[in-house]
Amino acid sequence: MRKTLLLFAACSGAVLSLSAQSYVSKVWVADQGDGTYKNPILYADYSDPDVCRVGDDYYMTASSFNAVPGLPILHSKDLVSWTLIGHALTKLTPEDVFSKPQHGNGVWAPSIRYHDGEFYIFYGDPDYGVYMTKSKRAEGLWEPAVLVKPGKGLIDACPLWDDDGKVYLAHAFAGSRAGIKSILAVCELTSDAKSVLKESVIVFDGHESDETVEGPKFYKRNGYYYLLAPAGGVPTGWQLALRSKNVYGPYERKVTLEAGKTGINGPHQGGWVDTKTGEDWFIHFQDVNAYGRIAHLQPVKWEKDWPAMGNKGTPVAKHKKPDVGQIYPAATPVESDEFNANKLGLQWQWNANPMSWWVFTNAERGVLRMYSVPVPEGYKSLWDVPNLLLQKFPAPSFTATAKLTFKPTPKLKNERAGLLVMGLDYALLSMENTEDGLVLSQNQCMKADKGSEETVNSTVHLSDNTVYLRVKVEQDEKDAHCTFSYSTNGEKYQHLGAKFKAKEGKWIGAKVGLFCSRPQPLNDGGWVDVDWFRVEK
Repeated sequence: MRKTLLLFAACSGAVLSLSAQSYVSKVWVADQGDGTYKNPILYADYSDPDVCRVGDDYYMTASSFNAVPGLPILHSKDLVSWTLIGHALTKLTPEDVFSKPQHGNGVWAPSIRYHDGEFYIFYGDPDYGVYMTKSKRAEGLWEPAVLVKPGKGLIDACPLWDDDGKVYLAHAFAGSRAGIKSILAVCELTSDAKSVLKESVIVFDGHESDETVEGPKFYKRNGYYYLLAPAGGVPTGWQLALRSKNVYGPYERKVTLEAGKTGINGPHQGGWVDTKTGEDWFIHFQDVNAYGRIAHLQPVKWEKDWPAMGNKGTPVAKHKKPDVGQIYPAATPVESDEFNANKLGLQWQWNANPMSWWVFTNAERGVLRMYSVPVPEGYKSLWDVPNLLLQKFPAPSFTATAKLTFKPTPKLKNERAGLLVMGLDYALLSMENTEDGLVLSQNQCMKADKGSEETVNSTVHLSDNTVYLRVKVEQDEKDAHCTFSYSTNGEKYQHLGAKFKAKEGKWIGAKVGLFCSRPQPLNDGGWVDVDWFRVEK
């Protein structure tokens, strides 16, 4: 009988049955409907993906950095069609620190495993150390994250439950905090996986051959311990397979996936999983500038106990779908939102830990009411504002449109709300209550991360407080160009302002979404009612 890796992605145990969501994107579907799929399987910023299998179900998580809720949980029946089913973190800790935007900090390169009837996620926070959260159900509720291994610069954590019951943890180091990088280490954990039993031992040094080796995923198969780890940096790197008969090494090295002539830059950092039918697959990311780190699926064959990924070690653009025993319909993460539920859609994330009063999900009226939140002291731009409600770019080209009704406080000038494309540079359509009445402007902020302020490209006066705001995103090579427009009747749209080239955020792709803010911290403010938000061609 074919041996499989120990308590790895193909973990045994209770099967969690989930009904597939029926949502299918209008802008990107990987399932081609003919038994094949195209890469990427997710044209969205699911950075540093990791995956596990429980029976017939597959689960994925990814880096979420400072976005809240964090640690997205995706589900699939066939490794191609994925739906977003929840998040493992409702807030980031320490809560007071993450109540303000902490761009690029927070959740780095998580791993997801299923062991003894429970899901585990480990992740590194570069400023605090390695955390772990667990749950009996992938959808949650997840237990509050436990700081398993405190330490500055400890990142990219992945556990392994060994045959003898011992629990190990592999991790990397962030040079920006630890003062060293390009090495991988392994430590032993207590049996409950909540604290360190034995300190870390360096098991691989990549300084000579594999600069910036990081992101190890830990497995055991056929008596070998494996560390699958990316090296060479995000845009231009490669995927390593390291193996040893001893958990602490020495580890042999082999490059198992690289760009070659494909143009799929930096194909690395991800998770290995098998199917019940005996196939093996690898999910990894590709960095695509403003679109972030998008997810690809590669076939894997084993050759003399080494994994061979893709097409002779290079990524595939199209391939036969995994054989999972039956055929499942196409499905994708939800993008559009009619706001008919009494809770926020799973696609939405805040720019920091939210306050409970920032929104009212008014299911009875079918609107999302966003209350204006005072901007922070020393405000220069939306870069520093926590109550940005954003979601990932979902495709190379798409149109996002929202219907908004703005109800500002009459005596409070410069209260505003609108539609936003957010990154290191950002642009927006902003409805603002001014001395001259309600004004719609198209603004932009270049180098927002450096403390720049917004500039106004164009303005128009509004006679009605209900308006339709739209941004059209079009891909030119790997750049995302945005054109803004508005309508007063939802039928005829007028362009407003200048074309804008979207820019990635700190370690993330650009995002699109909504905001509502005010300049003064009065005891109350206005709001904007969002009737719907739709993503289409």
